[in-house]
Amino acid sequence: MENHRSGILAAGNWLLDHVKIIDQYPEQESLAIIQEESLGNGGGPYNLLKDLARLKAPFSLAGIGLLGDDSEGKFIRADCRTHGIDVSGLKTTDRAPTSYTDVMTVRSTGKRTFFHQKGANAFLDESHFELEKKTARIFYLGYVLLLDTLDVPGSDGRTGAARVLQKATALGFQTAVDVVSETSDRFQSVVGPVLPWVDFLIVNEFEAGKIAGVPTRVNGKLKPEGLREAARVLLNRGVRRWVAIHFPEGALAANSKGQVIVQGSVRVPSEKIKGAAGAGDAFAAGFLYGMHEQWDIQASVRLGVSVAAVSLFDSTCSGSILPVDECLKTGERFGFRENVI
Repeated sequence: MENHRSGILAAGNWLLDHVKIIDQYPEQESLAIIQEESLGNGGGPYNLLKDLARLKAPFSLAGIGLLGDDSEGKFIRADCRTHGIDVSGLKTTDRAPTSYTDVMTVRSTGKRTFFHQKGANAFLDESHFELEKKTARIFYLGYVLLLDTLDVPGSDGRTGAARVLQKATALGFQTAVDVVSETSDRFQSVVGPVLPWVDFLIVNEFEAGKIAGVPTRVNGKLKPEGLREAARVLLNRGVRRWVAIHFPEGALAANSKGQVIVQGSVRVPSEKIKGAAGAGDAFAAGFLYGMHEQWDIQASVRLGVSVAAVSLFDSTCSGSILPVDECLKTGERFGFRENVI
């Protein structure tokens, strides 16, 4: 059944990013000047699918999610249709508006601060996942830890997200999961139950460390043995195929057979960087593109870091994403970091 499947079906947080470039981050009760502003896609599934569309993915793209009955929800549907993304799985609720995030970016430093309205995403539940008639090869869910209803552990310790992923597995999907970075102590109780139902876990070094309970940076410096240990722990806790950990210096992928590969990130000149809001999702898009097309793991991770690098050229998440060949050429043009861990 799996071999006859094609395409990527992405579910989870759908929202709009209101990106504002400001002159400084203000103290409370003081003023900052908005120098530029733009509207763009936000949230794991929306970013992933739009990135794949701009990569010119040769397979179908579709979404599952919950939007408000408002102009923002209509904007998202129209944008998806423009990019060839199937929106039949995007449902509407009158319980809350479409989710959004105000992304405040200081021009001189590129540092970002987020103000998030959970909106309709908070009401996404298991009833919205009509997976039986879907024929995609990969089912993606993101971001765990930001899916209010699906994140709630039941009396047996399992979450709605875990049950959705178990169902997807039984139907023949390969599954992929991303999580959100937060400083809570919920990683074990919310992310832990989904791991046995995940084929591809795509996280940054902070998230990998929090889930595994292993430090991956010390005083701001990468801890190579911590990255490898975190990947090993996540595989031992159930991830079935690959743990892919991305970080500014590069990426590491590991599987349960003991294979570990490391790829340096692209040496993007600092003057080329306009924002990093969608870099993690861009990595996921490149990585899953390779997994869907059955590329080898090194090529898939190399595409991931190349797409992430190209995403830095615009303040929005997907505004600068190029077709696959051009992303790879960009990586080769600037070069890749070596000996990152």
